[in-house]
Amino acid sequence: MSKEKVVKKNIALLAGGNSSERTIALQSAVQISMSFDVEKYNVWLIDVYKNRFIYRENGVEYDVDLNDFSIKKGDQRIKLDYAYVMIHGTPGEDGHIQGYLEMMGIPFSSCDMVSSVITFDKVTTKRTVADAGIPLAKEILLRRGDVVDSEQIVSQLGLPLFVKPNASGSSYGVTKVKSVDELPAAVAAAFEESSEVLVEEFIAGREVACGILVTSEKELLLPITEIIAKNEFFDYEAKYTAGMSDEITPADLDDELVERLNQLTLAAYKACRCRGLVRVDFIVTPEGVPYMIELNSIPGMSAGSIVPKQIAAAGMTIKEVLSMVIEDSLCNQ
Repeated sequence: MSKEKVVKKNIALLAGGNSSERTIALQSAVQISMSFDVEKYNVWLIDVYKNRFIYRENGVEYDVDLNDFSIKKGDQRIKLDYAYVMIHGTPGEDGHIQGYLEMMGIPFSSCDMVSSVITFDKVTTKRTVADAGIPLAKEILLRRGDVVDSEQIVSQLGLPLFVKPNASGSSYGVTKVKSVDELPAAVAAAFEESSEVLVEEFIAGREVACGILVTSEKELLLPITEIIAKNEFFDYEAKYTAGMSDEITPADLDDELVERLNQLTLAAYKACRCRGLVRVDFIVTPEGVPYMIELNSIPGMSAGSIVPKQIAAAGMTIKEVLSMVIEDSLCNQ
C-alpha cells in the first residue's frame, strides 16, 4: 500500500525588521531556519524591511505580494500558508505584523496584535501584570518634551536606577545611572530609541530568565537560566559578546523558588494573553523575592540566545518546539 503524500505547508519565516534589533533578528531566523521539520514544512526566509517583504534566492530578490501573501517567481506563484514571526522590535513585536496577518487570515506563531501591543510597551506590561500579584520595581514614565527634574526623580526612586526606552529591546538605550548628574544624558540616550522613557528603581539580586510555551495540550515551563553579566548589567555587549556573561541553565535555585518563578511566569503569560514561545525575566532579591523585569514576546533564537539553551536543557530539540508552536496555532487561530 502506498503512503499518502504529505502536502507540506509553506512557512514564511519573517525576519529582520526596522529597529536596532534587525541584525539579531536575522541571526535568530537563520539559526532556526535549519530546525523546521522538513517533512512537514517548506520554509521561506522573508526579510521584512520598511515596506517590503523580500525573499532572496541565488542573488535575486522576490517581493512577497501582500495582497494575497504569496511569492511570484517567474510563472510560479507560491502561496504562503503560515507566518513564523522572528522579528524583534518593530514591526514584529509591536503588533504591526500581527495586525496585517490577522486581517489577511494568515495563521502565525506569536502573540496576537493586542497582546503584542501590550507586551512591547514596558509600562503597559507592568500595569497589566500588576493585578496578578507580580512584584515590580517602582517607575516614572517620561514622554518626549517633559521637563526632567533629576533631583525629584532620584528622591523618588533612589540611586542607582535604570533608564530605558519604553518600547525597545536588546538593551539598546538602557543605562544604569549612579549619580544625579548622569541622569539627563541617560534619558537622552533612551529617547533615541523610543518616544517614551521608563526610569526604574534599582532592584539588587540575581537575574533569571524563564522560557514558557503554552499550547492547548500542555504548559511547557523550560529550565530557568541565571544570567551573570560581567558588565554593570546584562547590556547589549553582555548579551551578544562571547565571554561577557555566564548563563547557567538550569539555574542553581531551590525547588521552592523555581516553583514560585514558574507560577509568576505563567501568571504574566496569561495576564498579557500571550501565545507561542515567550521569555519572562526577573530579578530575585537576596530575600528570595522575584521582581519581574520584562516580558519578551519573541525571544532570541540565535546560537548564543537563552531559550535554545533552555530547550536543550529540557531534553528537547528546537524542531520539536517549533512544530509544537506551529501545529497549535494552526489549530487554534
